[in-house]
Amino acid sequence: MMRKFVIAALSGTVAGALLTTQFAGPLVAQEAAQPSSVYEQLDLFGSIFERIRSDYVEEVDSQKLIEAAINGMLTSLDPHSSYLPPDDYADMRVQTRGSFGGLGIEVTQEEGFVKVVSPMDGTPADAAGILSGDFITHVDGESVLGLTLDQAVDKMRGPIGSEIIITVVREGRSEPFDVSIIRDTIKLTAVKGRTEGKAVVLRISTFNDQTYANLEESIAKGIADLGGIDNVSGFVVDLRNNPGGLLTQAVMVSDAFLDAGEIVSTRGRDPALSERFNAAPGDLAMGKPIVVLINGGSASASEIVTGALQDHHRAIVVGTKSFGKGSVQTVMPIRGDGAMRLTTARYYTPSGRSIQSLGIAPDIVVAQPQTTPEPVDEPASAAAANRTEASLRGSLSNDSMTEDERAQFIAEQDRAEQAAKLRLEDYQLAYAIDILTGLAKLAPTE
Repeated sequence: MMRKFVIAALSGTVAGALLTTQFAGPLVAQEAAQPSSVYEQLDLFGSIFERIRSDYVEEVDSQKLIEAAINGMLTSLDPHSSYLPPDDYADMRVQTRGSFGGLGIEVTQEEGFVKVVSPMDGTPADAAGILSGDFITHVDGESVLGLTLDQAVDKMRGPIGSEIIITVVREGRSEPFDVSIIRDTIKLTAVKGRTEGKAVVLRISTFNDQTYANLEESIAKGIADLGGIDNVSGFVVDLRNNPGGLLTQAVMVSDAFLDAGEIVSTRGRDPALSERFNAAPGDLAMGKPIVVLINGGSASASEIVTGALQDHHRAIVVGTKSFGKGSVQTVMPIRGDGAMRLTTARYYTPSGRSIQSLGIAPDIVVAQPQTTPEPVDEPASAAAANRTEASLRGSLSNDSMTEDERAQFIAEQDRAEQAAKLRLEDYQLAYAIDILTGLAKLAPTE
């Protein structure tokens, strides 16, 4: 039985590989009868290898040649299977602990180019304005077309503090453009919590070793900041641009909001190796409403959490369709301190659906408007814009309100103004909070 360490996200990161992955024990050759044709093909491979070593125009590094052959074999299977050289394998193990060097973007490959799945919160790529869905065509003026994903990623790695210029093609922009980014150490806080009005907002940026502990702490702090659970309208779980991470953490985060039932199942070619993960009693949100925010950069582990809460009708899912990565990779250490990452299973939400290549459709589709607001017609005058009954000369005053009621009315006006401000800054989040506010109004009072 192989010891497994399970991760869920996408392959090929610049800031580090976080993927739906299982770490297994060292790969051991199995002695089994194989068709003679297989051995004939292996003999052919050996003949080609020797011919390259002896006749290629330049001397070749045998180790690199074999690694390239292994990687070619794996990458021919699907976008997420690959060979991990020793340095990349070491980086992967470090990344799950939440600190590593790089740009801070999660990438995949599409039509030969590098496609950004999501920028990570607070990283150099995020600060430089890189967006989910961007295509990277050149690195420091050199095309990435024809490179494997790992090769392209290697080009984007470099010393901390060094500059890299990437050429980006973005939907809606007629011409490619260059972006300068300074490489830095990426330190991820997996969960950042805050309050907006009476809602607790939980921004989950990745699923690493710290995620559940950060979540538990953020929920407790948010409830305390609002003066107790009775004052909380609900929780927003923000999974936008979250590329995934450890599957075990995705299961724990889902379990945090569920009392019972299946969270996710994985099924491979061998039915005996299928696994099911179930929730245990206990809901950190104490039954309060939940809204999950997703977009096209929400992948793998994020989709596991979203699918579990959606299928159990525990949360309303708001935003745009998720990325659609529904496969599991097993990382197997091999000789030479490297590893191979092999797709070994698909995962399924509690209702039995696979989201592979489909993604999760939100319950309420809400697109994020462009950051530049559309021009609006100016009012004839500032006075006209602010005209109300109270602004009319000689209008009657309201003598039915006590001082406490008047103070409450002013506080509600302030909250409405803050909500309007948030709607301009983050329309999707404001929409989610509006849902929680509306549900709180409908909740029975004791």
